[in-house]
Amino acid sequence: QVQLVESGGGLVQAGGSLRLSCAASGMLFSININTMGWHRQAPGKQRELVAHITSTGGTNYADSVKGRFIISRDNAKNTMYLQMNSLAPEDTAVYYCWVRNPWKSDYWGQGTQVTVSS
Repeated sequence: QVQLVESGGGLVQAGGSLRLSCAASGMLFSININTMGWHRQAPGKQRELVAHITSTGGTNYADSVKGRFIISRDNAKNTMYLQMNSLAPEDTAVYYCWVRNPWKSDYWGQGTQVTVSS
């Protein structure tokens, strides 16, 4: 049914940039009705919220990424993005696309690895 597919991860030098994409499919409604965002999980660490965007377009960011990351979406393409700038080694993690529909059901992508070298 619902499928979320992340792409854009990889290996990058500290100070560099990456753009993650999350393509949603199998949903009866466009993504704009949902709250959605990005979580990340480093080995041995709890999964943490990085950024999210609401159905009205409001955004929130973790303190650790404020000023460096930008979350956005293209409703017509059912795709969400995370532009990551000024990357640091502490950003190394698996990044997961997350969608919460109006009925409070959560959906997750398979994750994409981001590795930042120093």
